[in-house]
Amino acid sequence: YFLDKSDKYDSRDVERLQQDDKWVENYLIWRHDVVDDTLKMIDESFQWRKEYTVNDLSESVLPKWLFEIGALFLHGYDKEGYKLFWFKVKHHTRDPKQQLDKKKLVAFWLEHYAKRDHGKPLTVVFDMAETGISHIDLDFVRFIVNCFTDYYPNFLTKIVIFEMPWIMNAAFKIVKGWLGPDAISMLKFTNKSDVQEYISAEYLPPHMGGTDSFKYSYPPLVDDDFQTPLCENGPITSEDEHESKEEIDADTKEAGELNEVQNLNQKKMNSIEQISKSEETDKTEVKPKNAKKALTTFKGPLLHISPAEELYFGSKETGEKKCLIVLTNVTKNVVAFKVRTTAPEKYRVKPSNSSCEPGTSLDIIVSLHGGFAASLQDRFLIMAAEMDQSSGAGVPELTQFWKEVPRTKVMEHRLRCHVIESSKPSSLTLKDNTFNIPAKTNEDLHIQV
Repeated sequence: YFLDKSDKYDSRDVERLQQDDKWVENYLIWRHDVVDDTLKMIDESFQWRKEYTVNDLSESVLPKWLFEIGALFLHGYDKEGYKLFWFKVKHHTRDPKQQLDKKKLVAFWLEHYAKRDHGKPLTVVFDMAETGISHIDLDFVRFIVNCFTDYYPNFLTKIVIFEMPWIMNAAFKIVKGWLGPDAISMLKFTNKSDVQEYISAEYLPPHMGGTDSFKYSYPPLVDDDFQTPLCENGPITSEDEHESKEEIDADTKEAGELNEVQNLNQKKMNSIEQISKSEETDKTEVKPKNAKKALTTFKGPLLHISPAEELYFGSKETGEKKCLIVLTNVTKNVVAFKVRTTAPEKYRVKPSNSSCEPGTSLDIIVSLHGGFAASLQDRFLIMAAEMDQSSGAGVPELTQFWKEVPRTKVMEHRLRCHVIESSKPSSLTLKDNTFNIPAKTNEDLHIQV
C-alpha cells in the first residue's frame, strides 16, 4: 500500500503507525484480527485523514459559527464511564455548501478527543428531540457512521438514539443497511423512560429526564471537563469543620514525618533510585488516615503518578473520605503541576497547584467535603510541565508560568474515581505473596492496603 500510495498518506500518520502499537492493535481489534481487512481499513482511513487534513484541523481553520450553533460537542459520561459525543440534531439543517465544513467539525472533535485521551472509546448520543423531516440528512449521518466504522478503529461503544420521530423510521432502515452486524448491535433506541439505562440523570438535560444544568456556549471550546481549577491549598472550609482538630493535627504530623523520611532517603539514593522511591517505601511510609495507597504507577515523561488509573473512595456506608496521589519527578528540572476535577464542589486537594523538585516524590491528599460522596463519574486531571532552572516556585511565579507555557509542553493524566461499596476490614497486612493469589481482586487489595 505504502509503495503505491505514499503520496496519498500524511507522513505523520505513517510515522505514528510505525511507533504506536496501541493504534495498530485497535485497527486489528476492529477488524477481528483479519490482517487483510485491517490493512484495507488503515489504507482507507489514511487516505481520508489526508483528504480532510485531520492532523491540521483546529479552531482557527474552521468557521466560528460551526462551534457557536452547538450541534456537536463533548460533555459528560455514560454509566460505563465513556465520554459522551453529543449530536443535537435539531441544530443541524441540510446545506450542501456547508457540508464539508460540518464534516470537518466532526473530524476535529474526534481527533481532538483521540489525542487527548489516547483513543479511549466514545458513546455517541443522537438527541433527536424536536426534530422533523427538515433535519434528515442521510449523507451527514452516513459520514458520522463511517468515521467510527472505517476511520477511527475501536473508538465506538454504542450509539444512543433519543426520541427518534416516527417519520425517520424509513431513513434509519437505510442507515442500518450501511452498518455491519457489530455496529447494529451498538444502536440503542431510547426515550425519556429508558434512556437512563445507559446515561445517569446527572449527565442528561431536563428534556431527557435528567438533572444536568449544563448549557452549551462558545467560546471556550466546549469540553467542560476540568475547566474549573480546585481551590488552592488553604484553610479548612466550613464544610470540613466536622473533622476534629486532633485528626487534622495528626495528618499534619504524619505528613511532616513523611517529609523527614523522604529527605533522608534523598540524601542516600542516587537519581535512579529516587525515581522508584514511591514503590520501594510502600511498606514503611506513614500515610494520612484512611488514605488509599497506590498499587499501580503511570510512568509519564515528566512524572510517575500513583495510582495509575483510579482513586478509591468509600460509599456513604463505608465512610472512606481520603485518597493519596503520589507524584515522582523523573526529570532533571523542577516540574510544576496542578490538579483539576469535574466536581470541584466536592473535593479538597492539598496541594492542588505546586511544584516538585528533580528526583523527589510528593504526596497529594484528596479529601471529600463534609456531606459529599464520591461518584463513579468524577474525574481528576493532573497537568505537569517542566520549569526553567531560573524560575521561582512561588504562587505568583506558578500563576505566570501556567499562563505562558505552551499546551504542547504540558503532560496530562486522568484519574477516575472508584467507590467501594462493601465495608471490609481495612487494617489487614499485605504479605509478599498476596499479589500471587488469583482470588484477590484489585478492589480487595486496595481495601487491604
